[in-house]
Amino acid sequence: MKYNVKRRQIYLIFLFALAFISCKQNKRPDISNIKLDIKIERFDKELSTGKNKNLQQLSSQLSNKYGFFYDDYIHKMVGSPDFTGDYVISGLFKDPAYIDLTKEVDSVFPNLNTQETGLTETFKYIKYYYPKAKVPKFISFVSGFSYQVPLGDNYIGIGLDMFLGKNSKFYKGIIESVPMYMSRRFSPENMVTRVAETFAHEELFPEPDANRTLLSKMIFQGKILYFLDQVLPENIADTAKIGYSSNQLDWTQNFESDIWAYFLENNLLYETDYHKIQVYLSDGPFTPGLGENRDSAPKLGVWTGWQIVRKYMAENPKITLQQLMAENDAQKILNKSKYKPKRK
Repeated sequence: MKYNVKRRQIYLIFLFALAFISCKQNKRPDISNIKLDIKIERFDKELSTGKNKNLQQLSSQLSNKYGFFYDDYIHKMVGSPDFTGDYVISGLFKDPAYIDLTKEVDSVFPNLNTQETGLTETFKYIKYYYPKAKVPKFISFVSGFSYQVPLGDNYIGIGLDMFLGKNSKFYKGIIESVPMYMSRRFSPENMVTRVAETFAHEELFPEPDANRTLLSKMIFQGKILYFLDQVLPENIADTAKIGYSSNQLDWTQNFESDIWAYFLENNLLYETDYHKIQVYLSDGPFTPGLGENRDSAPKLGVWTGWQIVRKYMAENPKITLQQLMAENDAQKILNKSKYKPKRK
């Protein structure tokens, strides 16, 4: 009899767990019928394997295939408007640092299958919410740490040399131009997030010129992050979306009420002075003026805006994602969010 009771308890626990998982999964729309299979074009490999070819012919072939991207690569990313494609390519093939870098890229990224799967899922969700959104070409390249995710005419570039992993030997050598607080996020796992963020910012939701106050900028950035919540694969953590370390995320969560109180007490929400408000929106190792021993997280305005938008959507469940992204009244979102974080 005891065995039956235990078995029944286990069965009930299993049912509750199954129901919980199903409920969690059902929060997302069904995208199984959306036909999309993203492939990243390996410009980096085509370029490096062409070093034994006639350079003028190689340049012509790459130009014909990659069009606007090739022109941008040659004249903006690694060369200048004054140089021809074959001249720039010749210089790259003779550069030991570039050769060493491309070898490292090849070893880290023999293929991009994982990233293609993540991008396919992400852009299926984007197409679900915005059917008219045009999915661009995705082209990988190596530029010598000049560009990470450039967006051009019908393409998104992916600078593989800026996703080698935080412990890459190359990032230690460029620390003066790329600080460690930035390069620690240059990992393969962050590629899908950065591509989606760039597409959202630059293609779908450019920031309105009317956004002048800290509050309006906070809410705008918060909406972008909430959009990423809805379209990125569910296994992507909040730390990756906003670019925090685990310790920085813990800090913001522990001091959420203090951060909000700081903004209110210093009358910052409606401040329009760029230099005063940018410190709460920009990346960095920490936020000056908050925390002790420089242990605060950066971009506290962005993070707070994210929490306000999340609260707004929780308080107003009938609001759709499209309605949220189209709403430019930051004060309305703040008021209806009922955002009042409590001290922990």
